Amino acid sequence: MRIGELADSLGITTDTIRFYEKRGLIAADRRANGYRDFSPATVQLLKMIRLAQQLGFTLREIADLTSALQDAQMSADDVGGLLQAKITELEAKAANILSLRDILQTRLNDVCPLGLHPSA
Repeated sequence: MRIGELADSLGITTDTIRFYEKRGLIAADRRANGYRDFSPATVQLLKMIRLAQQLGFTLREIADLTSALQDAQMSADDVGGLLQAKITELEAKAANILSLRDILQTRLNDVCPLGLHPSA
């Protein structure tokens, strides 16, 4: 599958595919004319990469994960552990955001948004 066909099938840009290839997340064979030729399995791999990004994984984490999965170095328990660690990380971030929101809400309650002093 050529890069344009792959991009169209997934609704992403060819630049995104080239970026993932440069980062070592996906690989393509080269045709005699120099064009990239992606295997059909690349479609599923790119879907997994995009989902992992949406779930908050970094490209470095995704690269490590895909490499380990392709080399059969990770068990289902290992993958579960990674997912649990990401949940814990996201929960900590969410708690931090809620704390910041509470601080802002307190400031808003203390000061009139129009710059006037609250009346007693």
